[in-house]
Amino acid sequence: MDESLPGVLFLCVHNAGRSQMGAGWLRHLGDGRVRVYSAGSNPANEVNAVAVEAMAEVGIDISAAEPQKWTNDMVEQVDYVVSMGCGDTCPVYPGTTYLDWELTDPAGEGIDLVRSVRDEIRDHVTDLLATIG
Repeated sequence: MDESLPGVLFLCVHNAGRSQMGAGWLRHLGDGRVRVYSAGSNPANEVNAVAVEAMAEVGIDISAAEPQKWTNDMVEQVDYVVSMGCGDTCPVYPGTTYLDWELTDPAGEGIDLVRSVRDEIRDHVTDLLATIG
């Protein structure tokens, strides 16, 4: 991965829905211009199947993603940390830009709600890419 590219880390508690969709959108829309990471404070065993389905509907495959725990090394490698509901458990490091996107947790929700969260994340990611340049 090109270390000269800006890096973004998406964080949520279980790293199974919102943060995985955010990473999927940024990889897709960023087209190789951004290093993308995704992690959680208490990772689930697998990515939310409904999130995988919702992303597949727009041509983005996140089915191979695996929830993982964030590490200090991850946070130190990025320019932006996007919190998606991890609260006080999100890491804070000087020199990093922090964004807090308040999004409905899609865990246990049906496809209609997950689609709306997916689309809201897409809009945030589009705005983030405009900021990054």
